[in-house]
Amino acid sequence: MSEGETAADGFAYRRVILKISGEGFAVGGQRGIAMSCVVDLAEQIARAARGGVQIVVVPGGGNILRGAQFKAGSAAIQEATAHYMGMLATVINGLALQDALESLGVETRLASAIRMENVAEPYIRRRIDRHLEKGRVVIVAAGTGRPFVTTDTAAAQAALEFQADILLKATKVDGVFSDDPLRNPHAVLYSRLTYADYLAQNLRVLDKEAVTKCAEHGMPILVFNFHKQGNIERAMRAEPVGTRISDGALTSPAPAA
Repeated sequence: MSEGETAADGFAYRRVILKISGEGFAVGGQRGIAMSCVVDLAEQIARAARGGVQIVVVPGGGNILRGAQFKAGSAAIQEATAHYMGMLATVINGLALQDALESLGVETRLASAIRMENVAEPYIRRRIDRHLEKGRVVIVAAGTGRPFVTTDTAAAQAALEFQADILLKATKVDGVFSDDPLRNPHAVLYSRLTYADYLAQNLRVLDKEAVTKCAEHGMPILVFNFHKQGNIERAMRAEPVGTRISDGALTSPAPAA
């Protein structure tokens, strides 16, 4: 579905990949899982799913553990092992989100790129595609199942594999800035960027590999702040929120709020 077409209830897309940073599962600045935060995410996802949007959620795991926090060459834990630990953290977040969604009456499936049939289905493309066609929300955890690949890249690959209309990146900032807004008060928030703009400026909200994959196949990306209530739904309605990264868009600052 193109952006000009509409799904039920005013939603702009038929199928989306929703990447949720691990911070979305915890209170700001804290570790672990806060179910109040998870339920808030679930309520917004549920409203979009009931509106007819087919949704694949790719959770991060940074609220529990980041594989990159272990330095290469650590005597205690090899870096590859640390990345696998981070993948397992995303499964924990996926289980929490699955229960929150199902408590709202939304039929949900959790699939893992690392096989663990006691808690999640194996990642099988055709099976996941069928779940989506039946209106189920699918949570895809454990990244790609391989180390040294971020969940951003896993989300980009899922967007291509499942022929999504857009990759939505829900994070803790309002979009893509010209610099770190916490360090530089003069940083500019962009409303639109080309893939080339993003890569040339060495911006870091998404990893380069994820953006490059999307650029190669013309998959649009929207980066937005999940902390602002209703932003997940606004993003799925193609309302002006966050930063859109796509082909042929001119670099420009975001309009004033």
